[in-house]
Amino acid sequence: MAETVTPTVDDTPPAASTRRERRGWYIYDWANSAFQSTVITVFLGPFITTVAELAAGCELGADTCDGYVYPLGIRVAAGSYYPYLISLSVFLTVFVLPVIGAIADRSAHKKRLLGGAAFTGAGATIAMIFVTGDRYLLGGALFLIANISFGAALVVYNSFLPQLGGPDERDAISSRGWALGYLGGGLLLAFNLVAVTLFSDDDNPQRTLDLARWSIVSAGVWWAVFTLVPLRWMRERPSAEAALARQGNVLTDGFRQLGRTLREIRAYPLTLFFLLAFLVYNDGIQTVITLASQYGTEELRLEQSTLIITILLVQFLAFGGALALGALARRIGARKTVLISLVLWTAVIIGVFRLPAEAPLPFMALGAAIGLVLGGSQALSRSLFSQLIPTGKEGEYYGFYEISDKGTSWLGPLAFGLVFQLTASYRVGLVSLLIFFVVGFLLLAAVPLRRAIVAVGNTPPRVL
Repeated sequence: MAETVTPTVDDTPPAASTRRERRGWYIYDWANSAFQSTVITVFLGPFITTVAELAAGCELGADTCDGYVYPLGIRVAAGSYYPYLISLSVFLTVFVLPVIGAIADRSAHKKRLLGGAAFTGAGATIAMIFVTGDRYLLGGALFLIANISFGAALVVYNSFLPQLGGPDERDAISSRGWALGYLGGGLLLAFNLVAVTLFSDDDNPQRTLDLARWSIVSAGVWWAVFTLVPLRWMRERPSAEAALARQGNVLTDGFRQLGRTLREIRAYPLTLFFLLAFLVYNDGIQTVITLASQYGTEELRLEQSTLIITILLVQFLAFGGALALGALARRIGARKTVLISLVLWTAVIIGVFRLPAEAPLPFMALGAAIGLVLGGSQALSRSLFSQLIPTGKEGEYYGFYEISDKGTSWLGPLAFGLVFQLTASYRVGLVSLLIFFVVGFLLLAAVPLRRAIVAVGNTPPRVL
């Protein structure tokens, strides 16, 4: 009888991460943030909305459009098409991202998963070059592929964070990565700002639409090229589960492991409570980011160059804001710092609601306020959650986390889209977002974080 070989697990603690490895991790934030800033935040909303309006029979460059499109036979207001697309993409990611996380935890080749998801998303973004005329369905399909791939890559990327530093280091590591991401996204936006300023023509709306398309394509190229750096500099750190899984099928085992985790996660109710708080308040943050450009274009009637300057201002201030809030977290704790940022977010929403139309300077001022709190609230939420994950389950838990992270919020856009369809007012839709920040604040304040961290077997940081 043949001897049965039992796979062994190396119990030796992993080597400390190197400076080069951490820099490689930071640079993926630099790479993917171009998609978030140039595509999601600035160009795609107005671009897809304009293409949908053309399909609805509206004239290019018209101030208002009351037309409808019929994707899959469903009657949709052209102005609601993009928010509904966002909600649909998130509905799909609910099923995709946790599975990706389970596969990542059981794979000895997480970098390959990261590269596959990133290059798929970048390829779909580059393919937006073919969205011309009234091809709103093609644009919608490519967006779904790109946004789901974007989220899948972030699940794998975030799962490296707990392996890069101890409990007292992760706030700083996460903040540096997020800060560098905003800097990279800002540089590409600066390039696009120059292009729009030099080549746009108010009397030729087709040229403006073409510039938006090429700006979207540039983000896909940026994303793909800079992803090569982390794939080279980062190292594989397979978990014990990955070592045991080498004898089986990673894909099918990943589905099975996800099922077990869904049953076991009930043993960590405080982790679920934090995740609920994050899903609520970050949904509001992501909705503001995603729909700010559409709001500025359709409701405030601002020029595209004004929107780009404002978002560029946000990007560079978010670079400093992420580092500043990271430093504040070292003094008062990450949770208190995030709570302060949510109070400021609430004030920003009220301020945006009161903005007059065709007034670029007040819009830019509020953009500056957003920049100061944006990066820190997101980076510190990411590092806080890393403390609440059982060892070896990083990918799966970040799969659940990512359902409401960068570009994947769904309740906010859905509420915004429904309110607009019922009232034809973007301002009224904006008011609906206040509840996300207020409820999220109350939920986060109620989480006993130190007890939650101990419950999953981790050591709490000294300042929490």
